[in-house]
Amino acid sequence: MSVEPVARVRGLRKTFRLSHSGIASIKTLMLWSKRGQVERLEVLKGIDLDLMPGECVAIIGRNGAGKSTLLSLLARVYKATAGTMEIRGRVAPLLELGAGFHPDLTGVENVFFNGVILGLTRAQVRERLDEIIDFSELRHYIDSPVRTYSSGMMARLGFAIAVHVDADLLLVDEVLAVGDLEFERKCYAKMDEFRAGGGAILFVSHQLDTILKVADRCLWLKEGVFSMEGTPAEVIASYEAAP
Repeated sequence: MSVEPVARVRGLRKTFRLSHSGIASIKTLMLWSKRGQVERLEVLKGIDLDLMPGECVAIIGRNGAGKSTLLSLLARVYKATAGTMEIRGRVAPLLELGAGFHPDLTGVENVFFNGVILGLTRAQVRERLDEIIDFSELRHYIDSPVRTYSSGMMARLGFAIAVHVDADLLLVDEVLAVGDLEFERKCYAKMDEFRAGGGAILFVSHQLDTILKVADRCLWLKEGVFSMEGTPAEVIASYEAAP
C-alpha cells in the first residue's frame, strides 16, 4: 500500500511587488504627485516538494534565497502567486520569535490563544496546559505578560505549544537557535518522537552541524529554485564548497 505525502508542492511561485516611490501613506500620495515605481521580485520560481510521514527535511541557502518565504507559504501566511499545495492534516508553524503571541497577554493566555488558532478547542488546550507549561520550563513566569519574556523564553513557549497540538506537519525557521543547549536537546528529542508518530518536519537552519544530526534529506535553495537535493552530508559539502 502506497504512503501519501503529508505535503505535496508543485510549481510553487511567489512574487512580491516592491514600491520605490517613497510614498508610505495616502496623505503623502495626495501631497506628492511623483509616479510610483514598482519592482516585481520573484522569490520562488517553481518549487516541487514532497514531505513524507516521519521525514525530517532541512532547507539551506544564503540569506534572501526564499527559505522563509517557502515556509510562510506552507503555513498560509502568504498566498502563492502560482502553483499548488496539498497538505494533509494540521500544520504547526514556528516561523518567527513572538509570531502569534500578543505581548500584553500572559503566557497562559497566549497558550490558549495559539492553541485555538492551531485548531484545538479550549477544552483540549486546558487538558494539555500543564504538559505544555512543564515542557517549556516556564511555570514561574507563565502568568507574566510575554512582552517581559526573553527571546529564549518565547522560543520555549512557542515550541511547547507547537508540539502539543497533534500536528501532522511541523515548520521550524531558526527559532531553536536562541535556546540554551539543554533545552535544544530536549526539543530535538521531541522532534524525534513527533516523527516516530508519523509527523513530517520541514526546517530552515544555518546550523549545518544540527542538520547533519537530525535531517534525513537536505535541499539547497538557490535563487528561488532547488539547485540540489540529497543527503545532508552531500548537500552541505557542495554548499560549503560553493564560491
